[in-house]
Order: sequence, then C-alpha cells, then structure tokens
Amino acid sequence: MITVIAEFKLPQPISNHQARNIFLSTAPKYQGLPGLIRKYYFLAPDGIKAGGIYLWQSREYADNLYTDEWKAFVRSKYGSDPTLTYLETPVVVDNVLDEIISTQ
Repeated sequence: MITVIAEFKLPQPISNHQARNIFLSTAPKYQGLPGLIRKYYFLAPDGIKAGGIYLWQSREYADNLYTDEWKAFVRSKYGSDPTLTYLETPVVVDNVLDEIISTQ
C-alpha cells in the first residue's frame, strides 16, 4: 500500500465550514476510484494550507490519478500547484472495521 499526501497553499485563508463545502463538491470524484482505499481531506489550523491524504492499493493506482490533468484541476480549483509526498504503508490499523491490514 501507498499513502500519498497531496497539499497546496490557498490564496487566502478559509474556514473549516468553507473547506467542508469545497471538499464535498469534489468528494464524489473519488468514489469508486480504482485502487483508492480511503481519502481524507484536511485543512491546516491557519486555513491557508489544505489537501488530501490518500491510501492506495499500490503506487501504480496512485500514479493513475496524479496526472498533469489532475494537477491542472487542483491549480484551477485552489490557486496553486499541489505537492505530492509518497509513503510506503506496510500496516494499517482500522478501528472502524476492527482489523489490521498489511501488505504481503
């Protein structure tokens, strides 16, 4: 599994309420996306940095999303280019499903 942190700076601070509305407008785009296990949207406490934390089945699935087209969408929606950080994710503890998931 791979975790990707995608983050970007906003042109001006936004509130948690504003972020929620913006994120809800894009969330359906990620439903049923092949290889995506989970996505978390985040907003920094100062309201100036936001992004997503994605858990993927593999790097290949992640790379299918982070195309030039996706980066252009982020740039047009939020006003800056995203940065991507890739992290190997060998184990996940899921307390909602009450299970531990690990790569083979």
